[in-house]
Amino acid sequence: MSKVAFVTPRYGDGVLGGSESRVREEARGLAARGHDVEVLTTCARDHHTWANVWPAGVERDGDVTVRRFETVPRTDPALWASFERRIFAGERLEDTDELAWLNSRFRVPELYFHIAECARDYDALIYSPYLFWTTLYCIGLAPERSILMPCLHNEPYVYLRSVRSALAGAASVWFQSEPEHQLGHRLAPLPSHQLVGSAVYVPESYDPAGFRERHGLERPFVLCAGRREEGKGWPQAVRGFSAAIVRYGLELDLVSIGSGEPNIPPILDKRIIDLGYLDDAEVSNAFAAAEAYLQPSPNESFSRTIMESWLASTVVIANMASEVVAWHCERSGGGLVYGDEIEMGECLRMVAEAPKLAGELAAAGRAYVLDNYTWPKILDGMEAALERFS
Repeated sequence: MSKVAFVTPRYGDGVLGGSESRVREEARGLAARGHDVEVLTTCARDHHTWANVWPAGVERDGDVTVRRFETVPRTDPALWASFERRIFAGERLEDTDELAWLNSRFRVPELYFHIAECARDYDALIYSPYLFWTTLYCIGLAPERSILMPCLHNEPYVYLRSVRSALAGAASVWFQSEPEHQLGHRLAPLPSHQLVGSAVYVPESYDPAGFRERHGLERPFVLCAGRREEGKGWPQAVRGFSAAIVRYGLELDLVSIGSGEPNIPPILDKRIIDLGYLDDAEVSNAFAAAEAYLQPSPNESFSRTIMESWLASTVVIANMASEVVAWHCERSGGGLVYGDEIEMGECLRMVAEAPKLAGELAAAGRAYVLDNYTWPKILDGMEAALERFS
């Protein structure tokens, strides 16, 4: 059995994000199989402020040991914002500027010192996701035992030299999907690498009627889950949904769950209902109660939410700008994809007017998840990939 450390910027209850959820489930899954698993993380819960919420020190999450280290949040927001503008404008930063950008968001010095001192105590250190100080600053400390799970998607950050260096310099890279794998090849000369995939748990049961009753949802609805942010497509979802109900008179509401300010226009406050953060069981019920799941994000490396939707026998409507999501929809036959807000409206109309077809698509999606993305299968692959480090 291996001694493994997952290095990730956020971990614990109330932390929203696909990569963060994935790391927690992988850590728990490997620990349940007898591996000695630690998580090296910060005291922060919120990915905007990086403020320290949890106390520093050691705690337990079931069979997993969690070591938390305090963040040093950014002290000059204007400096960070100036670097962000330059990156998104496609400017090539000098090495010194790139390092300054990396340090301007947050730092975790005690985490760095722990890895520098104790790296040899672990058979492998698994870093995820790629974008943060905890990965880009620390992965070079023990490259011979470092595994990168990057969670890549095609965005300006992936073209930074520090990202290419992390991809090329790790002992191994684990990808979640074939489009992510191909993007990795376009970015850097890759070391040993595997397509290990990812997974979601299969709920034993769902309570769609109870969900609708508990939340006072009288009209059929489309669900949108995740972070309400520009980069996750939330503004596009609001615009496309608004146009569709005007153009087609759709008798559908839009229900939102997750984090971030939804900023619902007053004219839509009766048609867009924000339920905020829900626990895992109620999230599953939300997927089952929906007529469709709307995934507007162009930035996905796996998209666990579309898997949760298909498991709940709910059809997916997805933004084809995400190569990964479009790939899943094509392979599974379980989803509809759109290229703009007008096409999004057409997909919503189809779901409203052809529920039998929507159900057939959803059934194909469920079979796809059960065939490819359950935890026993994914953990088998991770254990096989870890054998070279033991």
